[in-house]
Amino acid sequence: MDAIADYLTKIRNSMKAQHRVVEIPASNIKKEITKILFDQGYILSYKFEDSANKQGIIKIALKYNPNKQPAIKALKRISTPGARRYSSVHTMPRVLNGLGVAILSTSKGLMTDKQAKRENIGGEILCHVH
Repeated sequence: MDAIADYLTKIRNSMKAQHRVVEIPASNIKKEITKILFDQGYILSYKFEDSANKQGIIKIALKYNPNKQPAIKALKRISTPGARRYSSVHTMPRVLNGLGVAILSTSKGLMTDKQAKRENIGGEILCHVH
C-alpha cells in the first residue's frame, strides 16, 4: 500500500466532488505534507485530531475560488514504492515553470523544491502540486 498516494487521491476525489472538508487517517508524513499545502496556500485550513485508535485523523478544509474551482488543479505522485525518484539540487524539476510546487523528502525533513534549492540539498520527489 502507498499511503501517500491514497492521501493525494482522497484530496483529489474530494475536490472533484466539491466537498468542503476531507478526513484522512493521520501519519507523520501526511501531517508534514498537509502543513506544506497550507503554507503554500493550496488548502484553507487543517486540524490534527486524536481518535480512539492511535493513528488519529487529519481534517483538511479544501480551498475553492468564487467560481467553485478548486485551488489545487493537479496532485501527482512522482516517487512510488516500486520506482523511487531522487533529484539533486542541479536536476530539480520545475513544476509548471515555477508556478507549481514539488514536495521532497530530504535529510532535513519534508520541504518544497524552492526550500531545498535554498538549502542546497536534494532528495526524493514525493509529489507535484499545481
